[in-house]
Amino acid sequence: MLKWSVILLVIALIAGIFGFFNVVPAAVGIAKVLFYIFLILFIVSLFMGRRGRSL
Repeated sequence: MLKWSVILLVIALIAGIFGFFNVVPAAVGIAKVLFYIFLILFIVSLFMGRRGRSL
């Protein structure tokens, strides 16, 4: 999922350089949403991983 957000960010940057202004907001928006979903899932997996261990 992080890979897709980076790909969409690169698409947004390339589209911005070449002037495809209709593509830029859509790609940036999708990249932001995917990045936040990845971040939330990463934090949840950190807490769930600690819970499963017993000392």
